[in-house]
Amino acid sequence: MLSIRNLTGTGIGPIALKLAGGEVAAITGPSGAGKSLLLRAIADLDPNDGEIMLDGEERLKMSAPSWRAQVAYVASETSWWAERVGDHFEDKRAATQLLEQVGLGESALDWSIPRVSTGEKQRLGLARSLMGKPRVLLLDEPTSALDAANRELVEQLLTGRLGEGTSIIIVTHDPEQAKRLKAKRYHLEAGLLEATP
Repeated sequence: MLSIRNLTGTGIGPIALKLAGGEVAAITGPSGAGKSLLLRAIADLDPNDGEIMLDGEERLKMSAPSWRAQVAYVASETSWWAERVGDHFEDKRAATQLLEQVGLGESALDWSIPRVSTGEKQRLGLARSLMGKPRVLLLDEPTSALDAANRELVEQLLTGRLGEGTSIIIVTHDPEQAKRLKAKRYHLEAGLLEATP
């Protein structure tokens, strides 16, 4: 269970949200509403206040790396620090399995980062985040640059993780995606989050 109370940060809050294992919260809202800021605050990447707990354990009592290993943030534009894709994955066998699930495959490990497209980076970033088996995924428009076939692969992967008990907060502009993931729906505007039917 991810429990958020009175979360405030730059341009957001106060925000409250509860999400059990295997549940999805889909967040929509206009550009500039604070959707990415909310995910970054939950991941403790930006200054924020409030109470966030994961299965009864307070975020404040965990180190930042420990928290982010369990509550993984995947930005809409992922960052890469090494020249080759494979340099970002320690376990090549596990990486290959994930990459195949998102329509890439083992050969992607040999690609140089400059030749990777935006959509490929989105799928690679998701695979990279899943390597640590996080309990919560914070996804910022993870399929915005994908065609329908690859979007379906990503959604199948996410559905599988939900079945294993992972919780997901996904920012999306696609109401059909929220339906496909059987998500609880929320709308964020002017930094405030409200449940929607």
